[in-house]
Amino acid sequence: MRKTIILLLIIGCFYLFVSNVMAEKVTIPDDALRIRVVPNSNSDYDQEIKGKVRGELEVTMYDMLKEADSSEEARSIIKDNLEQIKVDVGDVLKNNNYDKPFEVNFGYNYFPEKEYKGVTYDEGYYESLLVTLGEGKGDNWWCVLFPPLCLIEADENTDVEYKSLVKELIDKYF
Repeated sequence: MRKTIILLLIIGCFYLFVSNVMAEKVTIPDDALRIRVVPNSNSDYDQEIKGKVRGELEVTMYDMLKEADSSEEARSIIKDNLEQIKVDVGDVLKNNNYDKPFEVNFGYNYFPEKEYKGVTYDEGYYESLLVTLGEGKGDNWWCVLFPPLCLIEADENTDVEYKSLVKELIDKYF
């Protein structure tokens, strides 16, 4: 019984230590490129449309950026394909009978502060691909395009490597 209690205390301390390391040291690189989709409103319909646009963009951006080796290369690819991205978003909206206007912008765009899994991401202006649907007053979705921290593996034949966050933190900081 005593060994069990000691083991649980060690695990608890390790968990608290790792949580603090994650909260303090996990940052998005300064040269990262982000993506953000802002829906018209928080209605179920507008949020559903946001999800469909997000899903299309995840696949599109994965296909475009899977060979990019740097943020400069990713930036160039996005700029060269901005019109196609607009067409893809427009197609999603048209296929879902969504008649509100939309804007696609690649540049420095505002991101509100966000807390995710115990990590707070600062508000500010970040280089990003921003898609605004309608009035853009709904809860947004965003993630990092490059390095590709959130893009899905669009090719089902590709093996996906899953990594342990704890292992990565231990390797990085210890």
